[in-house]
Amino acid sequence: MNVLFLAAAAGEEPDGLTLILPEAAELVYGLLAFLVVFFVLRRLAFPSLNAMLEDRRAAIQGKMEEAESMRNEAEAAKREYEASIADAKGEAGRIRDAAKADAERIRAELIASAESDADAIRERAQVDAAQERDRALQELRGDVGRMSVELASRIVEKEVDPATHQDLVDSYINNLSGTN
Repeated sequence: MNVLFLAAAAGEEPDGLTLILPEAAELVYGLLAFLVVFFVLRRLAFPSLNAMLEDRRAAIQGKMEEAESMRNEAEAAKREYEASIADAKGEAGRIRDAAKADAERIRAELIASAESDADAIRERAQVDAAQERDRALQELRGDVGRMSVELASRIVEKEVDPATHQDLVDSYINNLSGTN
């Protein structure tokens, strides 16, 4: 502004270059002041600024590494959880299969036991039936023997010896049962 003011006071019209460029003395003093400020800042401020920036970079790097570590831990925990879920599903499947096998085995044992009991009951029934048949036959032989002695004694009107009669009846019954 001084140049414009001086040029206006002198009555001169400033040209384009003089409007932009400062005086040579101002340029030298400005350059010297810049260099002094630059060297002071370089000696005093820049090292602490660089240290602060380095500390900040290290802190950010540490937090990024910590975040990466936590992410890796979370992924490992997730994989472990999924593996334990898969193990639990596998164990549940094995337990279910074992339970099915046990149920099938118990069912087969119950069926075998029931069949065995049924066979035993059938055998007992057959034995009982055979015994009952034998008893009935013995009873029937005795009754037939008595009736035949009674009938023979009525027909003959005399008493037949029971031992002889019994032998006759037994041989007659054996002949009848042999023909059947």
